[in-house]
Amino acid sequence: MTTSGRCHCGAVTWRATGEPKHHAICHCDDCRRWSGAPLVGWIAFDEGEVEIAGETRAYHSSEAATREFCAACGTGLFYRNPSALPGIVDIQSGTMDDPEAVPPGAHIMTKHRLGWTREMDKLPEFESYPGMG
Repeated sequence: MTTSGRCHCGAVTWRATGEPKHHAICHCDDCRRWSGAPLVGWIAFDEGEVEIAGETRAYHSSEAATREFCAACGTGLFYRNPSALPGIVDIQSGTMDDPEAVPPGAHIMTKHRLGWTREMDKLPEFESYPGMG
């Protein structure tokens, strides 16, 4: 299996071979603040199975964790934590070229979940931006 993706501007691309270790939706405060989103999808691969092209910048979000983003457009891309996830690179699944290919299998860090995310499926839906046709 090959999974690929890129940042928003295309300056950073990635390709992973092999089966993902997991694909989970994270609700932690750290991911929420870093991404600016209420939850973040992460798909994990062995580091040796991931090829990255382009310039990233690193941010050490904790003593053990490093988050990487595109140096040009700022898209969040990679998370590494050798203490908690040795030999694993977590990749933001929203950056996948085919994000429908591997559905998430779990929610994690739900103790930090925003209560209103439990009922998002009850909100009104619009196929495009409201009022734009």
